[in-house]
Parts: sequence; C-alpha cells; structure tokens
Amino acid sequence: MTITVLLADDQHLVRAGFRSLLKRDRGIAVAGEASSGDEAVRTARALRPDIVLMDIRMPGLDGIAATRQIMADPDLRNCRVIILTTFETDEYVFAALEAGASGFLTKEVDPDGLRHAVRVVAAGEALLSPSVTRRVVKQFAHRPAPAPGGGTRLAALTARELEVVRLVASGLSNEDIARELVISPLTAKTHITRAISRLGVRDRVQLVILAYEEGLVGGGSA
Repeated sequence: MTITVLLADDQHLVRAGFRSLLKRDRGIAVAGEASSGDEAVRTARALRPDIVLMDIRMPGLDGIAATRQIMADPDLRNCRVIILTTFETDEYVFAALEAGASGFLTKEVDPDGLRHAVRVVAAGEALLSPSVTRRVVKQFAHRPAPAPGGGTRLAALTARELEVVRLVASGLSNEDIARELVISPLTAKTHITRAISRLGVRDRVQLVILAYEEGLVGGGSA
C-alpha cells in the first residue's frame, strides 16, 4: 500500500525538495503540505496521513507542540511523526520524543535515508538510532531518581523481556541485543514487540522513555 506523507515546514523550497525526493519512491505519496504548526495539525486531521515530516521551528505553533496535538488526537492514532530539523541539540531531541515523535532526522539526511525513515516509521517501528538514545540517556542522567516503589508498570514483563528492555534503553540495536543474550535478532525483535504490547506504549522510543521513568536504567548505569 502507498504511504501517505504530510510535509510541514515553513520554507517552500524545503517542502519542494522533500516532495521531489519522496516521489521517486513509488510506494510513497505526498498527500499535502503545511507551512505552520497550526496548519500541520489542521491538515493532518483533514487528510489523516500515515507520516508527518515535521519541522521544529515554524511560525505560531512550533513543531513540538504540533506533534503533541497530533499524537493526542484519537482520530490520528495511526499517524506518526518524524521530526526534521537543522538543530540537532539534546533539548530538541528529547522534547520531540516526549511529544510522541517516532523519529528524529536532521535536514542533512541523504535521499535514501529520508525514504528509508518514512518506510521504517510507517511500518510501526521507531527510528531510534544509538546516537539519539544516548541523548535520551544524557537527559535522564540529570533527572531526580524515581520515587521508591516505582517500576510497577514493568511488572507485566517476563524476566527475559525486562532484560531486553534494559538493553534497548541502554542504546543497543536488535543485533547488539542478540549478541549480548546469545539469541537471534528476530527473537530480540519479538521480545521487544511483546514488551511494547504488554506495556501499552506506542513504539521503541516510548519504551526507552518508560524504562528510564520507571527506574529500570538510569544515569549511573547507562
């Protein structure tokens, strides 16, 4: 099936460039464009795209706030957001992930990388590279420790799933986890998928955030 994409960026030339890159993939179609965060939210509600490529800095409602509104809309539960920005700072990365974004790319991404990101996120995966995970780790390292008695949400996991989630939150890929636990990458992915389902989180990104919030891992152990 064709993956529909909404382009949200305040610069017309940027949107035109991304449109040109994406249309080279027959499985991807640009359904619409928006030049502000407010317009991105309205257009997403009207078109219900599979993916929103969202700039951070836009007039009016910024991309982080727009992402938060889209993710909170029950009618857009199948819509996923990839943040696109020139500002690869810890603050923006973490804010985007907390708002519910499933991916984070800088505008220097190459054409193949952009199309790959759209396909990966549309398939229900999160575009969470080890470098982005390390930024999440860094943010949590400076947060207060969880209150005693935390971790109750993680009680739904088996011992193996808990170990896999800890490794995911430490920034390991499926292949790294497979090597660490002497299992296949497919088995590692299965454990992650089951953990996501049991915990009721949307994707790998939210799984990492929950692991830190629940105290499974922290700044001292990362």
